[in-house]
Amino acid sequence: MVKEFKEFIMRGNVMDMAIGIIIGAAFGGIVKSLVDDVIMPPIGLLLGKVDFANLFVVLKHGAMPGPYPSVAAAKAAGAVTLNFGVFVNTIINFVIVGFAIFLMVKGVNHLRRPKSVPAGEPTTKDCPHCFTSIPIKATRCPNCTSGLGA
Repeated sequence: MVKEFKEFIMRGNVMDMAIGIIIGAAFGGIVKSLVDDVIMPPIGLLLGKVDFANLFVVLKHGAMPGPYPSVAAAKAAGAVTLNFGVFVNTIINFVIVGFAIFLMVKGVNHLRRPKSVPAGEPTTKDCPHCFTSIPIKATRCPNCTSGLGA
C-alpha cells in the first residue's frame, strides 16, 4: 500500500499540482499585501481617510455599548458586526488574482499557438476542367484525365 501511494505521489501531474498550490498560496499572500498595503491606502485617502478594513456596521451591541473605533474593538466588546470593508478588500484581491491568471493563461496560449510557416512556392494547382487539386508538375488530371499541356 505504501509503495502504491509512493508511485501515485511521484507522478508528474501530482507534483505539478502540488507546486501550483504552493506557488498559488504565496501569490495570494503577495496580492493581499498589494491590496492592503499599496492599493487601499491611497483609495482610502482619496475618499476622506477611510480605512476599508475597519468599515463595518454594528448588528448587535456587545457588553460595552458603541460606538466602536475598529472591528477589533467591536469584537472585543462582544458586538456582532457586518464587516463590509473587509469584503471590499477581498473582492479587490479576487479581481487582481483573476486578472493575473488571465494574463498567465493568455501568455501560455500564445506560446502554445503554432508558429505560422511562411508560404513557400505552391505545390498544387487546380485542374481547369474539373477544378480538383492536383500536383503542380502533373500533365494530365488523374480525376478527369484531361490533358493539361506542358
